[in-house]
Amino acid sequence: MHKTLQIPVKEDLRNRAMKVAKEQGFSSLQEAVRVFLGQFAARRVSVTFTNVDTLSPKNERRYVRMISDVARGKTKTKQFHDVASLMEHLQR
Repeated sequence: MHKTLQIPVKEDLRNRAMKVAKEQGFSSLQEAVRVFLGQFAARRVSVTFTNVDTLSPKNERRYVRMISDVARGKTKTKQFHDVASLMEHLQR
C-alpha cells in the first residue's frame, strides 16, 4: 500500500532541487526523494546539521582591522605558555 507524503516547500527551493535531481540523473525530484528516503530508512545515509556563524559586514571589517592592528604591532598583546601563567595574569 502506498501513502502520499506531501511536503510544502517554496517554489524556488523545489525548482532548484529539481534541477539538481535532473543533473544527477534522476527522472524527477520525487524519484530523488524516494531514493533518499529508502537509504535513510535503511540507515545507509545520515544527516548532520552544523551551525555556521557568520559576522555582519560591519563586524567583519572590525575584526579584520583588529587582526591587522595586532599583526602590525599597533595593539599590544601578551603570550602565555601555560594556563597557570594566564590565570596569574588575569587575577592581578
